[in-house]
Amino acid sequence: MEQIFVYFIGTAGSGKTHLTKAFSDYLDFKKVSHIIVNLDPGAEELPYEPDVDVREHFTLDTIMEKYKVGPNGAQIIGADLVGTIADDLKDDIELYDAKIVLVDTPGQMELFTLRRSGEVIVRCFGRENGVMVYLFDPVVSKTPSGFISLVFMASSAVFRLNIPQILVLAKADVLEEREVETIVRWSSDPEELYSDLTLESEKALSLDLFLMLKDIGLFRPLIPVSSMTGQGMDDIYDGIQEIFYGGEDLEKIFG
Repeated sequence: MEQIFVYFIGTAGSGKTHLTKAFSDYLDFKKVSHIIVNLDPGAEELPYEPDVDVREHFTLDTIMEKYKVGPNGAQIIGADLVGTIADDLKDDIELYDAKIVLVDTPGQMELFTLRRSGEVIVRCFGRENGVMVYLFDPVVSKTPSGFISLVFMASSAVFRLNIPQILVLAKADVLEEREVETIVRWSSDPEELYSDLTLESEKALSLDLFLMLKDIGLFRPLIPVSSMTGQGMDDIYDGIQEIFYGGEDLEKIFG
């Protein structure tokens, strides 16, 4: 098995960057060799030191100056430019003898999942070696309608990138225990979600969306995680093992 690429994906503010750092610290503790790749040209301060950094090629400031656009336009251009340097980034990654590559994607997930460059990156790095850790925002997840919207967005990311997905409830430490239990129960038992959804709203669209997602089989158990406490890191690690090695420990496999 070649390098495993772990893509951290989620809506803006869901905690991708800090979870990347927390999982990197966990891998350090496990003594599993890895590197971090930053794909966000607009990142100003990062809690980790990236080993491969798109900002060495361009930043939002340089894009705004060169193309005479504002911040929003620069983000879109930057997202597209990432695809043009995919081979260069891959060459930089291959300079490291790392078994796992943690990929911190742009803050706004649509810049990676909906733009062509995201598919280019995944294909260039190796689709068969990729797995996505998708973060559910804890605040949005607290309501049935918010939760189902995140299931839909997570599913769209799978359809676009076509790689396995590990679903996590980000920042679980900011929620009350009963809230975490409810959200996890919704992910494990769609019928519970349906019941609560009918109590929250009588909108046919929400119920139709639920039925569509359920029929396709897109509901899967969430892993509560916390970058602050380290909660859930073992479960993410175990999920990666299961996807690529049927549960065998990565430490033993990589030696």
